[in-house]
Amino acid sequence: MRMVDIIHKKRSGKELSPAEIQYFIDVVVSGEIPDYQTSAFLMATYFNGMTKNEQSELTMTMMKSGDHLDLSDIPGIKVDKHSTGGVGDKTSIPLAAVVAALGIPVPMISGRGLGHTGGTLDKLEAIPGYRVEISEAAFKDQVREEKLAIIGATGNIAPADKKIYALRDVTDTVDSIPLIASSIMSKKIASGTDALIIDVKTGAGAFMKTLAESETLARALVDIGQGVGLQCMALITDMNQPLGRCIGNALEIEESINLLKGQGPADLVKLIVTIGGYMAVMGKKAQTIEEGQQMCQTVIDNGQALERFRAMVAAQGGDPAVVDDPKKVMPQSQYQIELPALKSGVIAKMTADEVGIASMLLGGGRQKADDPLDYAVGIVLNKKIGDAINEGESILTIHSNRENVEDIKKLLYDNIQISASAQAPELIYETIE
Repeated sequence: MRMVDIIHKKRSGKELSPAEIQYFIDVVVSGEIPDYQTSAFLMATYFNGMTKNEQSELTMTMMKSGDHLDLSDIPGIKVDKHSTGGVGDKTSIPLAAVVAALGIPVPMISGRGLGHTGGTLDKLEAIPGYRVEISEAAFKDQVREEKLAIIGATGNIAPADKKIYALRDVTDTVDSIPLIASSIMSKKIASGTDALIIDVKTGAGAFMKTLAESETLARALVDIGQGVGLQCMALITDMNQPLGRCIGNALEIEESINLLKGQGPADLVKLIVTIGGYMAVMGKKAQTIEEGQQMCQTVIDNGQALERFRAMVAAQGGDPAVVDDPKKVMPQSQYQIELPALKSGVIAKMTADEVGIASMLLGGGRQKADDPLDYAVGIVLNKKIGDAINEGESILTIHSNRENVEDIKKLLYDNIQISASAQAPELIYETIE
């Protein structure tokens, strides 16, 4: 069997056999093929897609490429959450603390930034000392004792995905349903969780731009999960504008901490409480979604969720003082530059992916897989879609470590529209169970 023949078959739109998919994963993991052949396969898959059988086979083969965590000795129903990624989407970080405060074990294996989207691991690494790579034993001990851990995939959990994941970003093959579904589910199945809720983003800042595409992806993910015995469901949520107010690694950690102190932006709070309500039912701590949502709000209000976050940071080597004074502990940008409105009216458009690209160009994201990150930079939104604004008033604040940001200002002005009237988009469109 030769890799060039498999690439040709996929490029021709034919269905790969289980043996051919197994061969591809084997040679990716072993390093027997160069990156350019893996990249060619990814591009062929991007254009020609995969059948349902291929998709399931790729997922399970990637999962079996490494170890399968056994969390059965941890008491309780282990519940996880995954997002398909967006701009300003720091949901997992405060959500894990909220759900853990309900007594539900939350073992999260997360990823890094892809393109214009931020990565949960990158954000957490803005906290000095925070370790995203810990041993399997330490991971299990932490989930058992603290009820939560957020780590990166170890070298032994879906190692095929780890290699493919890095190449997807730099070959512009991120927004492929088979590749997204197999990446997410191979790690989630391997992580040993009992129940999973998936936040599928839709809109300008998501990899799935239309509701129809998002529904297709959500159904593919839920089908794979349920097919292997997971409790699995998905929500389709909006990403036509950034989520919350902050975009950038340290900025998003600060916003997460503020939310756990009861000072979060309304859209982010609503999403966390909604998803948390479903997770409370999955974890058998609530009988109804409404009861679960009220429980989530309660642990935010009484500070229990904040203390779970502090415990996680300390357990993974981070400075727990970040909870008390994020600005003192995490890196801060040298310049804060306002973007004034050029006229009065209502914010009608704030294209999420372009705002994400602006943050990336400041140094907050990666253009290449090995790009270093500037944890301090990013953007803070002072207005969002549907908000009134006066000429000269600040739309947003650019946090930068370079004084000249005229290129960033132009990009942002080109993608922010002020009209006579506008309404904020819906936050949650659909539930798929």
